[in-house]
Amino acid sequence: MHSIDEWDLVWRLGLALALSASIGLDRELRQKSAGLRTYTLVGLGSALFMLISKYGFFDVLVPNDVVLDPSRIAAQIVSGIGFIGAGLIFVRRDSVRGLTTAAGVWLTAAVGAAAGASLPVLAIATTLAYFLTVWVLAPLAQRLPSSPYAPSAVRGVYEDGRGILRKVLETCTSRDFKVADVNVDRGEDPGAYVAVSLEVHGSAHVADLAADLGEIDGVHAVAAGDVNEIFDA
Repeated sequence: MHSIDEWDLVWRLGLALALSASIGLDRELRQKSAGLRTYTLVGLGSALFMLISKYGFFDVLVPNDVVLDPSRIAAQIVSGIGFIGAGLIFVRRDSVRGLTTAAGVWLTAAVGAAAGASLPVLAIATTLAYFLTVWVLAPLAQRLPSSPYAPSAVRGVYEDGRGILRKVLETCTSRDFKVADVNVDRGEDPGAYVAVSLEVHGSAHVADLAADLGEIDGVHAVAAGDVNEIFDA
């Protein structure tokens, strides 16, 4: 039976804390739904579970009699973190949200587990790979051509009774956008201003479309953005 110095294991918790917090801080600065506290706790908890699995049962181990497999906890961490990830993913208006956040939580759990399993090089390398992904690959992905099937949305306010909606739709089609959904809100005051929300699909930039719509006489305000944000506004 081996003697375990718990203070000698604290540095692994500290490593998991530092690496997980660095990932969480990045998410916090970008104002994501799961931020500094969530990521730090996930990584720290995963490290502690690994330490318990690897060193917490030395007092009951007997050579050739009682043998424990530390990898069982790693497998349970992967399964358990799925419950948190599932709670972060949701679908609205055919758009899936939260996948990157859930993947980040899952990766942070792996970083914590690696730190707890005394694999500091792997833990640090994975953390660096995370920052490479979000700070280098993400901007590159934004430069790729938009998919014609990706939904975007514009919201405009215009004067009622002047046939402006027809001009708005004509502008969308002239920009090679397909209008998939139209939501018109005339309010309680007939003859006043009308708010319209359009879900559009196209490979062009929706910001350019919004600029063109803003040039239409009688259109007072135009905003472009995410489908969920525009239609839930």
